Amino acid sequence: MLQPYDDNYFMKQALLEAQKAFEKDEVPVGAVLVSKNKIIARTHNLTEQLTDFTAHAEMQAFTAGSSFLDNKYLNECTLYVTLEPCVMCAGAAFWTRLGRLVYGARDERRGYDRITEKILHPVTQVKGSVMADECGSIMKQYFALKR
Repeated sequence: MLQPYDDNYFMKQALLEAQKAFEKDEVPVGAVLVSKNKIIARTHNLTEQLTDFTAHAEMQAFTAGSSFLDNKYLNECTLYVTLEPCVMCAGAAFWTRLGRLVYGARDERRGYDRITEKILHPVTQVKGSVMADECGSIMKQYFALKR
């Protein structure tokens, strides 16, 4: 019997998306949305390309995943994202009733976890710091080029 893919496998897929964002001169955040051990959305930041401040990787994943499933609820899905979601994306995750959130690097300045009130849906399970060094490294490389 085939073993399901693990969190590291899916985070590596999200890192591939972050690399695409990096190459487009977008903040290098990538995400994949998984349902029943299958990637149903691969996304990355597109805020510059779309001139849309809401075009974060997570928001793109929620939209694509909901379209794929023909359902606004993602309670049986896991979102893998290379950077801890911001408050906006965590709020959107609340409304999707996301089943599970797995993120790589923490975002000390803009991450949702800096808010004292729990803003994710109560059913959402969270796992942080998956491949945090690798996920943080691409962010550091990007911002080093900007300074």
